[in-house]
Amino acid sequence: MPLTIQDLQHFQEDHPDYRLELVDGEIIVMSPSGFESNEVAAEIIRQLGNWVRPRRLGRVLASSAGYILPNANEDVRAPDASFIRADRLKRTTSEFAQLVPDLMFEVASKSDRPEKLRIKIRTFLELGTQVGILVDPRIHALEVHHAEQEAIVLRDGDVLALPELLPEWEMEVSSIWAPEFD
Repeated sequence: MPLTIQDLQHFQEDHPDYRLELVDGEIIVMSPSGFESNEVAAEIIRQLGNWVRPRRLGRVLASSAGYILPNANEDVRAPDASFIRADRLKRTTSEFAQLVPDLMFEVASKSDRPEKLRIKIRTFLELGTQVGILVDPRIHALEVHHAEQEAIVLRDGDVLALPELLPEWEMEVSSIWAPEFD
């Protein structure tokens, strides 16, 4: 028998330190991502939040924010970083959000398979997310996905701009990688 959102919520109450997703009626326990991928995700969130919040454009969320997807299984998924336009979620919620973000990022950790992350991104795009980005710190690349289009790959020296969502916002690809200190 497939598990439900209520089962996920009860499991989360019993195990508050676990990061969980509900996919096709199964609870998936997300392991810690590793240091580098989390540092990259935190930098993306910082840069995005520093642009979005003062302009009151919407909400920037981290990997613990769960979205109830509008699919047959009512999957609950959590991108590593995401953005929701202000007009789509005027007030925050203490529950899972019942919508898909406008923008989502998946940051590949050492143990992640990029194809699995691409499938997750495609699922979000099929359900209404405008832009999904696969970030791979291992090769210093961003794959920018839009529904029904080929992915665009950005590397160091390139700039990510999303004028359809965040007019005038730009993020240098090289600026998100973990720094090295001498």
